Amino acid sequence: MEAYTDFAQVYDVFMDQTPYREWCDRLIATLDEYQVEKGLVLDLGCGTGTLTELLAKAGYDMIGVDHSEAMLNVAMEKRSRSGTDILYLLQDMREFELYGTVAAVVSVCDCINYLLEEEEVTETFRLVNNYLDPGGLFVFDFNTTYKYQEIIGDQTIAENREDCSFIWENYYHDKKQINEYDLTIFVKDQEGRFSRFQETHYQRGYTLEQIKCCLKAAGLEFVEAYDENGREPVRADSERIYCIAREKGKQRA
Repeated sequence: MEAYTDFAQVYDVFMDQTPYREWCDRLIATLDEYQVEKGLVLDLGCGTGTLTELLAKAGYDMIGVDHSEAMLNVAMEKRSRSGTDILYLLQDMREFELYGTVAAVVSVCDCINYLLEEEEVTETFRLVNNYLDPGGLFVFDFNTTYKYQEIIGDQTIAENREDCSFIWENYYHDKKQINEYDLTIFVKDQEGRFSRFQETHYQRGYTLEQIKCCLKAAGLEFVEAYDENGREPVRADSERIYCIAREKGKQRA
């Protein structure tokens, strides 16, 4: 069962408490700190384009890549309303292709966790390295094995809104470090009737050491990592980790 199909139509409803503005400000501060000019930036796993829009409005020339056509349809509706000049590409992050290089690649909100094998992470990172300008920056986050093992694994989460609701059932597979979550979604139509949809998603938790190994294998230079709660050091109980890496290997013109 493909993920982010029916869920796309209510994704933004249930993500309305997600700190996109905070994430955007953090990304801009990081890009400024590492002297990334406001050129082309790729949002890898852009989803419905909320963060992509914020970065575009901040002055970056944005490209958004996502594997879900339904999510990109929502993103393009936002683009039509806002008038931003964002290029959206329907591509798998493990095989994405660009027309040229970009100054930075960003990927937030668990996108890396949808890659279920370390080989897939390495291949995605290799493509990132290939499409970055010389010395270009890669900023991304990932959920840790601790989060799946101790926080959300084998938990059921439910949320009810006026026009839609969901039940999110988690099942953690310890041996493979994979969290399976089954989504049951109820959406009310214009006649007041509810339709029921189901999707199954799989995410794999990673340790920082695993991610570092993938970055090295892909040819990227690891720069730093920190806990999601500010610029704090990574802890054993960190649930989400932010990583910064640089392109390595290209010669500057």
